[in-house]
Amino acid sequence: MNMTRRQFLKQMGLLSLMSIMPISSNSWAYLGQNDNLNKPRLIVIFLRGAVDGLNVVVPYGDSHYFEYRPSIGLPRPGMADGILDLDGYFGLHPVLASVLPFWKENSLAFVHASGSPDPNRSHFEAQDYMESATPGNARTPDGWMNRLLGVLPKPHNPIQAVSFGETTPKSLMGPMTVANMPLGRGAANKTPLDRTDLEKVFNGFYNDDRELSHVYHEAITARKQLMTDLTAETKAANNGAPSVVGFASDTRQLAQLIAREPRVELAFLAVGGWDTHVNEGSHDGQLARHLNELGNGLAALVPGLGSTYDNTVIVVMSEFGRTAHENSNGGTDHGHGNVMWLMGGPIQGGKVYGKWPGLAPDALYQGRDLAVTTDFRDVLYQVNGRHFGLSPTQLAKVLPGFSATPTLMEGLIRA
Repeated sequence: MNMTRRQFLKQMGLLSLMSIMPISSNSWAYLGQNDNLNKPRLIVIFLRGAVDGLNVVVPYGDSHYFEYRPSIGLPRPGMADGILDLDGYFGLHPVLASVLPFWKENSLAFVHASGSPDPNRSHFEAQDYMESATPGNARTPDGWMNRLLGVLPKPHNPIQAVSFGETTPKSLMGPMTVANMPLGRGAANKTPLDRTDLEKVFNGFYNDDRELSHVYHEAITARKQLMTDLTAETKAANNGAPSVVGFASDTRQLAQLIAREPRVELAFLAVGGWDTHVNEGSHDGQLARHLNELGNGLAALVPGLGSTYDNTVIVVMSEFGRTAHENSNGGTDHGHGNVMWLMGGPIQGGKVYGKWPGLAPDALYQGRDLAVTTDFRDVLYQVNGRHFGLSPTQLAKVLPGFSATPTLMEGLIRA
């Protein structure tokens, strides 16, 4: 069947606009207003590439850890460049000292031996399963965050959920409107629709359709407002200094938007580079450099959020963990169980949650990996249920086909 230009624009126009136009109309119009700043917020940070959770939150109390990792294992607590003790059994990678204060003030927690029950070790498929929250089902068309958006109280707005990056992630794909916003140096870059000649062409396309015209012109207005605000704010903040390249600069920008714009309730940001097959390193090296950036970025996010941190939950997750044993290249291969991070005012932190299976040979999954004893959806169930106050019926829509394990994550979200 032939498709007319009008039909094509109706099917593709809105998707294109939402990817090209970072924020909808009047996105910064609420700056300085405090209404609705106390509503629950959620930030999901996805570590693409499968981070080595055993060298993030280290089970130094298990002797097998040091046996399996003679070159990439971290020094014990108290030694030079040693593990930062958390509870006498688990400790943090030493480059993560920047987030240790949040653990001590009980707003940072970890869920170890967590992950997807699906055994898939393909990055693409495992990420897809975690972002759809339907492990093993490749046909799920939408993401759990988009479904969450669909059950949140109305009225909905075009920037209620924001994806920070060039494309919409699977987590936010679905029927609900989602805004895309680039971060870092690219945030203020001009897009094709900033060209006057192309803007005139698109104006002509959309002037003849009331619904599309409204969305299009709303997005155009927002784009111009956002560009103006970003340019002015970046210039004032830098005070002549070059911008900081890295995760911390991204999280500061993210925090500014969330803290000042009460309509943003959900945010997603992905960070790549965690596939450490070769030369992973110990207290320094490839993983340490990445973790240092991650920790500094999270530490920068909190003060930027200001008082909204009290109502914000930050979830850090990755598609799967890595092998318990290091490989012959001084790295680790695709594994299974991993560690999730939970930060924010609503988090009852200072604790490593979950059922620790141990690293004994007979406890390893398929004889090689940390086992998964906490389904990642048990964590999301608590975040969605207690933080957003969703009913069982609503939770069933967000996490279809999933039955939570009673009391497994009890106490994770403050009452």
